Amino acid sequence: MKRTPLFSAHQKLGAKLIEFGGWEMPVQYTSITDEHLTVRKAAGIFDISHMGEVSVRGPQAELFLNQTLTNDIGKLEVGAAQYTLLCNERGGVIDDLYAYRTGASEYLLIINASRIDEDFSWLESRLTAFSNANGVVLKNVSDAMGAVAVQGPRVVDFIDNLPSGPAVGGTMIAEPTQLKKNQSAKIKFADAELWIARTGYTGEDGFEIVAAAQVIEAVWNKVLELGHPFGLKPCGLGARDTLRTEVCYPLYGQELNESTTPIEAGVGFFVALAKADFIGRSVLANQKANGVARKLVAFKMTEKSAPPRPHYPIWSSGPKAEKIGEVTSGTQSPSLGVGIGLGFVPPDFAKPQTLIEIEIRGKRAPAVIIPKPIYSARVI
Repeated sequence: MKRTPLFSAHQKLGAKLIEFGGWEMPVQYTSITDEHLTVRKAAGIFDISHMGEVSVRGPQAELFLNQTLTNDIGKLEVGAAQYTLLCNERGGVIDDLYAYRTGASEYLLIINASRIDEDFSWLESRLTAFSNANGVVLKNVSDAMGAVAVQGPRVVDFIDNLPSGPAVGGTMIAEPTQLKKNQSAKIKFADAELWIARTGYTGEDGFEIVAAAQVIEAVWNKVLELGHPFGLKPCGLGARDTLRTEVCYPLYGQELNESTTPIEAGVGFFVALAKADFIGRSVLANQKANGVARKLVAFKMTEKSAPPRPHYPIWSSGPKAEKIGEVTSGTQSPSLGVGIGLGFVPPDFAKPQTLIEIEIRGKRAPAVIIPKPIYSARVI
């Protein structure tokens, strides 16, 4: 298994380590519930160095990315970021990612750890077919980079003490808390430079920091030091998963895959049909206009039961109940104290307040479709 530059730091902190997407990563330090509630109430820091980074630069970089990704990269100012998707010709999702505009003709793509090789191969193949390929430089810089996420309502109380002075690139701010959602800045940290963005995967306010691999442990240690008086704790993948499930953020391999489109998965907002043609557009435009055969919904259990889990069958309710879908993500919500989940069902069963049943260990337990997100924090 691969290890991030923070592996020894996790060992020193007594993390429980597991395999995740080919990486040996911390699943928890104390408990998933404790770390989850720490992020909701105070602050948590996550190692996200397993995520991939792809640099795309050159005078034709914007045009290339707009033909390859679903969102409109042309709307990004320097220092701005957007959630977007990489689709195949059938509209299926190769990966979901964040695209950062780091310079006039420079972009950084943050991609899922399990999809680094697939994504880069796909991008290389598309660049080969791109008419202005000489105007684009594509580079996989994943091995040279590390990253951490600092999330929670108390992060704003200490994050401004991290950089050494105002921004030197990106969004020109004096301190990180001046960043707005989806903005990023290049800042000085000791003798190094790093990117800090007001983004995250927890539904809370917070920041994600990308730095050279040899610098990220110093960043991790400094954030732990600064955040300790405000309740900051290191957190693992377990809490990251329960946090994102509560706010209905999709996870590649569960809600998203190469056979699932963004329209089916409920992230059609990030498909810019108004821009010029891009890979998968015709299929996605047809689905947008004519509907889909299944929709991703959120649900909660209505009676005490074991937590729902991925691949559990979803049934309709009533005397003529039939199997209608499958759970993609499910857990016991630490914030709400009930079982919650996401899953695909036919459109007729996708309306909020629709009664359903989840098959758990051979028995069906009652649940109800609810609006997304399941849990909502007050975020800037």
